[in-house]
Amino acid sequence: MRVRVATTALGITTALLAVPACSTDTTGTKPGTTASARTGKPAGAVRKASVLSSAALETRLLDQSDLDSGYLREPERPAQHDDVTVIGCPALSELGSDAATGGTLTFPHKAKATFTYGGSSSEISEELYSDRPNKLSEGISRIFDAMTGCPTYQVVAGGTPIDMASQKLTAPHGLGDEQWSQLLTFSTAGRSTVVKQTAIRDGSVLLVVSGSPALVDRHLGKALAKATARS
Repeated sequence: MRVRVATTALGITTALLAVPACSTDTTGTKPGTTASARTGKPAGAVRKASVLSSAALETRLLDQSDLDSGYLREPERPAQHDDVTVIGCPALSELGSDAATGGTLTFPHKAKATFTYGGSSSEISEELYSDRPNKLSEGISRIFDAMTGCPTYQVVAGGTPIDMASQKLTAPHGLGDEQWSQLLTFSTAGRSTVVKQTAIRDGSVLLVVSGSPALVDRHLGKALAKATARS
């Protein structure tokens, strides 16, 4: 049985879905490594920007026409309600179980799309949020900073233990106003899954692209261009 670890912008989302088959994705890093880095201008130093509605954000998400052939959009997954415990990372524990299940970025305006690639287990997920620049910056920084401060820790979700660890990445320079980037490795039952997450704030829009490292690198620029297009 394969345990799928659903990952989002918030760092350690561990909603577990049991699906057939087994898979290990170790693209781009050693098993058991994770990391985060932040670059860019502080939120208070950027231009004023309008906050976008969720409906407006939805139109700025990548769709299948923006991607190469072989991508299939996944239906929205139901919210997970498993009990979640973080062991060995006090800073992340203090954020509460929402941080471990993808519920901490509670900005009122948001949109999300997830795609599988080539009929395989490779996925890419895009999330868009909109709020005042300083609120976006503070919200995403809290999560990334907590995770960066814990090289290794464990998450127990619904009774399933997941080992986590860390390795620092350099955030992409020259994109948006602020950037964060990290690799997440989830190890459980002898299997490891590696996920890259890159977050970019451009004015009042926060973009987070997560998934297979190669897919994130391939589509990050395109996602940012569409998310920040001036109409």
